[in-house]
Amino acid sequence: MGVENNNCTNLIFTYGTLKRGFSNHVLLQDLMRTGDAVFKGTYRTVEKYPLVCGPYRVPFLLNMPGAGHRVTGELYAVSTRGLARVDELEGTSRGHYERLPIQLMPAGNGNESGNEENEEDLLTCAAESYYAHKSYEKEMWKRNGREGFWIYSEKEAKGYVKRKDRPQNLTFLDHIRIFTSSASD
Repeated sequence: MGVENNNCTNLIFTYGTLKRGFSNHVLLQDLMRTGDAVFKGTYRTVEKYPLVCGPYRVPFLLNMPGAGHRVTGELYAVSTRGLARVDELEGTSRGHYERLPIQLMPAGNGNESGNEENEEDLLTCAAESYYAHKSYEKEMWKRNGREGFWIYSEKEAKGYVKRKDRPQNLTFLDHIRIFTSSASD
């Protein structure tokens, strides 16, 4: 397992393919091996957010608080070097995702209902997460029938296509534009 690193001060909430058991988790495993990331636990969002799938079953968290569900995912503390590697994977400099603040609480029993009476007594923490870029988030929400899910599980990931296996003649933003302009299934 990785070494605890005092430089891991950036808290990142992962909700999709970076989670354990999914295709991009290898990046976090590598960062944990080098001491550039530490798993902090399973958390969920304090507010409801839409979590949807886009082209190739790629997951997107939409920065539309109040819509959707409280999303469950994993919290990691990463170093500045680790953060740069995750930013690169998430395409923050290419308009794919935006890394923005998010409020979290421990996930507890894994139930998304969120009806605990003493919920406000639970510890919350501020982190950052990768949201769909604002340039296409509304179209992505509409394309998904304004319905999302509370967790990206194997069911939602069924049909996911790894980046290397996608058509290379189009950019990721091209794929998003085609997806959002097509009729839903």
